[in-house]
Amino acid sequence: MQLNHYNTNFTKREFPITLICDNVTSAPNIGSLFRISDAFGIEKLILCGSNITLGRKMAKTSRATEKVVPFTISQNALDHVKTLKADNYTIYALEITKNSIPIHKASFNKNQKIALVIGDENFGVSDEILKLSDGIFHIDMFGLNSSMNVVQATNIALYEITKQTL
Repeated sequence: MQLNHYNTNFTKREFPITLICDNVTSAPNIGSLFRISDAFGIEKLILCGSNITLGRKMAKTSRATEKVVPFTISQNALDHVKTLKADNYTIYALEITKNSIPIHKASFNKNQKIALVIGDENFGVSDEILKLSDGIFHIDMFGLNSSMNVVQATNIALYEITKQTL
């Protein structure tokens, strides 16, 4: 018999992870980010950009998780990165750069507070944030395409981080 959310035995858990979205503006992507934020027990979702709306398209994808995931909407991701860095968060960016390392080779400590920054669907994480990051990770890919959807990449990253910090 297939299990559903009424008969699964998952233990509710919160991880010291804040997800900062640097200009992720697509309503379906935002809705999906709420869902995975709930699924992975992150402490907060910070949506940054000038065109963030939580309308019907977002709500359809989020399946009401925007009601249970703590979140903030803000203009500037860089300000949040600076604030969290000052609060002793380790800042990680999910981006392909010449210095990024595969996320599966990274080591995460269960006692560290983490801010994971994900970027714009077209342009990625800003250079200013990359310069402030304590680590930059990418996901190894084996096809012809050089990138994947921001939500799919975030799923993989949060899985890897939470797997190591259980």
